Amino acid sequence: MTLFIDGDALPNLLKPILVRSIERLCIPTKVIANKKIQLGPSKHIAYIIVKQGADEADHHIVALCQKDDLVITADIPLADRIISKQAHAIDHRGELYSVDNIKQYLAMRNLMESIRESGEMTGGPKAFGSKDAHAFANQFNAFLAKHYQN
Repeated sequence: MTLFIDGDALPNLLKPILVRSIERLCIPTKVIANKKIQLGPSKHIAYIIVKQGADEADHHIVALCQKDDLVITADIPLADRIISKQAHAIDHRGELYSVDNIKQYLAMRNLMESIRESGEMTGGPKAFGSKDAHAFANQFNAFLAKHYQN
């Protein structure tokens, strides 16, 4: 299993959680973004900077991702593409996307986008905090315990 991290908009609170697990389990990891992102020191992390542009990092992740890999992303359309490749995705708040739930998340995202485009003010997600980081850590560690063999 390779761990892919969608580096664009990765909350800083998740960086030490990720690095600890990457180091402890020697997980091969690729951080992909359109700007320089630094998680922390690890010989198991490769950083890939893609050209600027909408969804360039997403396209690169999808191209590299294989069955049973794990992607950390808050991008629901990217998660949908990952799930269709029989890989796994966890969002920043600890939601494990799956075949059973990704279409529901995608439909809700598209509905909210349509409402915003019509001029309605919907507000964004609540600020990312320590509860979210804790939920992510729990889900990430549970996933690794179940799926990762080094």
